[in-house]
Parts: sequence; structure tokens; C-alpha cells
Amino acid sequence: MEEYAREPCPWRIVDDCGGAFAMGAIGGSVFHSIKGFRHAPSGHYRRLMGGLLAVKARAPITGGNFAVWGGLFSAIDCSLVYIRKKEDPWNSITSGALTGAVLSVRNGAAAMAGSAVIGGVLLALIEGVGILITRWSADQYQMANHQIVPDDSSRPTGPTFGNTSAQ
Repeated sequence: MEEYAREPCPWRIVDDCGGAFAMGAIGGSVFHSIKGFRHAPSGHYRRLMGGLLAVKARAPITGGNFAVWGGLFSAIDCSLVYIRKKEDPWNSITSGALTGAVLSVRNGAAAMAGSAVIGGVLLALIEGVGILITRWSADQYQMANHQIVPDDSSRPTGPTFGNTSAQ
């Protein structure tokens, strides 16, 4: 149901691109700060400055790479929604495969095929886990409703108030 709460397609591309940049910049900051800290000369100040300089140099690049991936994925996803006239997990899986292929086009056909397979499988796993979690949570609500509503078999079968004709 979260797909229906999202922005319409032209704005979704910009939204996903910005979100991907933020994730890449934050994750890249953590990764590059640890890497810069480890590779800096000894001394607390030097290590701290090494981590900071690595973040300043590399985290925006990582964020930009994530933004390119997110923007391309979202553009392909919106195109598939427009072409197929339906929004289902197959759009995301196909978008992941096509995004992987397009981003590795400079490396040749073999790399494109490999990246497409990895992108498609990765998105299939993500969509599959999402579907499983949705079904599991729906079953939890359904079990809770069965516990609240009394079962008909527990009702007494005798005459009800005001109905003496059953005797």
C-alpha cells in the first residue's frame, strides 16, 4: 500500500534521487570516516583529521553515485508504470535489472548481463521480503480479530429470551 502514498511519477524521480543522495552521503560519511581514520598517520588529532578529510573528499561522490542509481531506477520504474498501466513488483524487479545494465554499459555486454542479473535478483529479494512481511503482518491482525470476536460454537443452543416456542 505504500506505493499509493508516494508522489506522482515526475516528482517521484526527483524525490527518489534526493533520498538516494542522502542515504549515499550518510552511509559514505560513515564508511569513509572509518577508512580515513584507519589510513591516517598515528596520533589522535591526525587520525581525526584524516577521517574528516576523507569524508569531505569522498562522501559527496558516494552520495552522487547513489543519486544516479536512484534517479535512473525511479525513471525506469515510472516508465514501466506508464507503459504497463499497473504498479506491481515486476516493475521494480525489471527496473533494478535495467538500471544495473544501463549503469554498466561502458564495460561491455557481459558486464551488462551480469549487472542486470544482480540488479534483478536483488530487487526480487527486496520485493519478496516486502510481500512476506506484509502477509505476515496481515495474518497477525487477522489472528487478533479472531481472538476478539467470539466463535458461534460457544453460544448456548437453548431458547433465547422471549422465545418460548422452542420448548
